[in-house]
Amino acid sequence: MAEDLLSGTAPSDYDASSIEVLEGLEPVRKRPGMYIGGTDERALHHLVAEVLDNSMDEAVAGHANRIEVELHEDYALTIRDNGRGIPIDPHPKFPGKSALEVILCTLHAGGKFSGKAYETSGGLHGVGASVVNALSDSMVVQVARNKELYEQRFSRGIPLGGVEKVGAAPNRRGTTVTFHADEEIFGHHRFKPARLFKSIRSKAYLFSGVEIRWKSAIDDGETPTEATFHFPGGLADYLNETLGGATTYADRPFAGLVDFREKFDAPGKVEWAINWTPARDGFIQSYCNTVPTPEGGTHEAGFWAAILKGIRAYGELVNNKKAAQITRDDLSTGGCALVSCFIREPEFVGQTKDRLATTEAQRLVENSVRDHFDNWLAADTKSAGAILDFLVLRAEERLKRRQEKETARKTATKKLRLPGKLVDCAATNRAGTELFIVEGDSAGGSAKMARDRKTQALLPLRGKILNVLGAASAKLGTNAEISDLTQALGVGLGTRFNVDDLRYDKIIIMTDADVDGAHIAALLMTFFFTQMRPMIDAGHLYLACPPLYRLTQGAKRVYCLDEAERDAWFEKGLGGKGKIDVSRFKGLGEMDAKDLKDTTMNPETRKLIRVTIDEDEPGETGDLVERLMGKKPELRYQYIQENARFVEELDV
Repeated sequence: MAEDLLSGTAPSDYDASSIEVLEGLEPVRKRPGMYIGGTDERALHHLVAEVLDNSMDEAVAGHANRIEVELHEDYALTIRDNGRGIPIDPHPKFPGKSALEVILCTLHAGGKFSGKAYETSGGLHGVGASVVNALSDSMVVQVARNKELYEQRFSRGIPLGGVEKVGAAPNRRGTTVTFHADEEIFGHHRFKPARLFKSIRSKAYLFSGVEIRWKSAIDDGETPTEATFHFPGGLADYLNETLGGATTYADRPFAGLVDFREKFDAPGKVEWAINWTPARDGFIQSYCNTVPTPEGGTHEAGFWAAILKGIRAYGELVNNKKAAQITRDDLSTGGCALVSCFIREPEFVGQTKDRLATTEAQRLVENSVRDHFDNWLAADTKSAGAILDFLVLRAEERLKRRQEKETARKTATKKLRLPGKLVDCAATNRAGTELFIVEGDSAGGSAKMARDRKTQALLPLRGKILNVLGAASAKLGTNAEISDLTQALGVGLGTRFNVDDLRYDKIIIMTDADVDGAHIAALLMTFFFTQMRPMIDAGHLYLACPPLYRLTQGAKRVYCLDEAERDAWFEKGLGGKGKIDVSRFKGLGEMDAKDLKDTTMNPETRKLIRVTIDEDEPGETGDLVERLMGKKPELRYQYIQENARFVEELDV
């Protein structure tokens, strides 16, 4: 039966011809989300980052000092550098093809694998430039090398000819890439000057040795059409500009730069800047090899570890015993930080490089920053004292809130009128607790057996909750499902919502992996977005990722999130003996407790998606929610028309 399930056809129709092989850059166009995270505006702008990172790698390696970025009237984009230029000579492994063509038309081809051409680089997998090529309806690459200018043109990843010599370039060198994103992939989305401007400016801060010139033929009324960025002060300049005239606890930020080679005999370096202010919420922006890492990673962990150990040690030095209570959360409250590291062969989570996973980076960054922080605190006792007092105050407030919360939580369980629905956890404080919002009683039964009773609570929902967008407040107050949900969370709605009142650390939406489940998840996210937005901003809302398939071969068992993962495992085998049996889960209620625990509830083995709002374009999230969930069906219909071509398979 495994063959029948996989092919969806009768056994006689399933033969070698049924196996589809995607060649060249076809996989990118077939599944763009695997390479750039989707086909939305964020993914579109990721194309720019892929090309710009290549030019930045040339600059960081010492081969370029100028980069030009130009947005044209037709929304094509040109990125030009004065680096070495992509090699145009024939590639030894591909006779008849230039290295340029191989790089732009072959996945996993590039000069950043061995470390010979680049000591540190933002590109790792050799897919960046080729992915941009695959997803552009037009790309023109010009290379100036050896006083000659060469050019090659492409469309949707296919060369329109070979490399041609188009003239002399006696005073020019480097690479120029001009591309136009394919509307078949990205639909109505267009490059936004403001978003590009912000991204390009941050790149200039990250490497003081480069000058970046910006030019735009699109005038949005708020973004300069021409600008030049060059910041000799690096991240310290960036932080001062970001904070503006805000009052800070230190007159000057704690900033520095350490070359790993001098301290640890390792390639790379780290630069940082941090200050504390009562005027705004804290933040950290981190980068690895000039690539933004919005989800942090090991370099961030090393940085905060150095700051935390340093401030605690300083507190002990000045005999302030309360300094031992300070935690990382206290540091990040009002702490505004920038961290940029350069390391060889970094490991990221995913192609979009949102989080750094290189273990060694934590040690290198922590040890580099720690010594400098100790010296900085000792040299500026006025600033050190002000920062320590602020952090101790934050720690005391946090401990007071936690104590109040523990008391409130103990009594809240008695007050809740949900003994038959809310299955609460045993923990008496919020730290580490999770509430799973599950779809229906059948799923709740399996989840009840699969959960960790100490930290995991369950709230089954019967059917779909009210679409809160546009609903009257009186209707919200009388809706049973919403009332149950708010009581279980311990919070109020709208302006009465206080994130400190949340009774759980993680709120996890766990619905079936089908159309109805997706609709319920969308209704819940709309509810949280409109009524409990600070909960999302604080990173408390998550989506569970239950698998669609379970493959079994002898004693071997694996779970697959979708058809692509299932097909990949089926092709290479599980490593067991005998035939591979395929089970498809039609819903969470069909999973036994072991399946549900291993795949969806156990923090050691599950996968969660954190629900976030794009910080660069927060208004767009509200617009999209209104289009999809609002009362105007014409907006919803328009969105479906614009995006229907991206839907290749429907699970109904």
